[in-house]
Amino acid sequence: MLETLQQLSDTKLSLDLLEKVKEISTKFNQQFGRKPILMEVCGSHTQAFAKTGVKSAIQDYIQLISGPGCPVCVTDQTSIDSMIALANQENTIICTFGDMMRVPGSRLSLMEAKSSGKDVRIVYSPLDAVKIAAENPDQEVVFLGIGFETTIPLLGASIQLAEKQGIENYSVWMNTKLIEPILRYLLNLGEVELDAFILPGHVSIVTGAKFYQFLTEEYKISGVISGFEPVELLGGLYRIVEASIQDEARIINDYSFVVTEEGNLAAQKLMTDFFTVVDEAWRGMGVIPMSGMDFKPEFDQYNAKKKFNVEIPEARKTKCKCGDIIRGVIAPSDCPLFGKACKPINPIGPCMVSSEGSCAAYYDFMRGE
Repeated sequence: MLETLQQLSDTKLSLDLLEKVKEISTKFNQQFGRKPILMEVCGSHTQAFAKTGVKSAIQDYIQLISGPGCPVCVTDQTSIDSMIALANQENTIICTFGDMMRVPGSRLSLMEAKSSGKDVRIVYSPLDAVKIAAENPDQEVVFLGIGFETTIPLLGASIQLAEKQGIENYSVWMNTKLIEPILRYLLNLGEVELDAFILPGHVSIVTGAKFYQFLTEEYKISGVISGFEPVELLGGLYRIVEASIQDEARIINDYSFVVTEEGNLAAQKLMTDFFTVVDEAWRGMGVIPMSGMDFKPEFDQYNAKKKFNVEIPEARKTKCKCGDIIRGVIAPSDCPLFGKACKPINPIGPCMVSSEGSCAAYYDFMRGE
């Protein structure tokens, strides 16, 4: 296994594959008169393509654009403000993944709320928040539930654990998203011409590869499920460009040692046991029908939205173009704030904050400085 992992980042193998990608992309250009246009859906892929240098190396051969795969980035401003406002509740501990801490609210961030004395804690899993609730029975503990299919089963597992231990002071503020509705939304919107998707590796572990057949059957567009190391990224690019040349819509599982056809059935069951599909608001896209999940009524005692009455002023408006960036309409460098008013040290929008944000990845690895 160690030898396999080392091969995935092997320099010689990566450079050889890079030449193969350039060759197949040149062939595509000769056939169609343009570069292939691919969208990486996953925020982790956005980071990996930039950090490994793959995106810079192929930019003359493939147009690779970022999509709506960063959970923090796609959360609308009103939802962000509501979650930050929770920190003002009396006798309440807010638990969150680290990416949320510096996301700007309309008036302050969770980090600033913590600095002012509010009890805001970074955890690595919702199960950590359940433990904190058990240790603090006189306080309400709220976990901020942001994420896609990768995170939702963990939220279900946390409710399962809280039920088992009889913990009543734990709840989740749900702002989760689902992959299929957003892919359908982007394709139906038709703002960006696409030849194929680079499908999310982590989400696919839960959903399985067969889950994406709607892309080929209904939209006649291909997708490749890829890993995150240089060899995996380049291998996925080669196979999906090759499929595009053959004009054959298909789903390619290039991450088969962790992604199966059916996915993780136990994780899928945790999703359907505790949650139901609902309409959900997305940054820059408004409310997309049936694109998120929320608690089933029988688990309302764990639903923070039912426990707390949060009132917030109207969300602030800025010149941040994060909504356009996550739809693939513009690149981060096209935003008038990028690298000027908006930098990692002083972010205006979530795309510059999150480790999976396209603006942060572009700023850190692709400015050419």
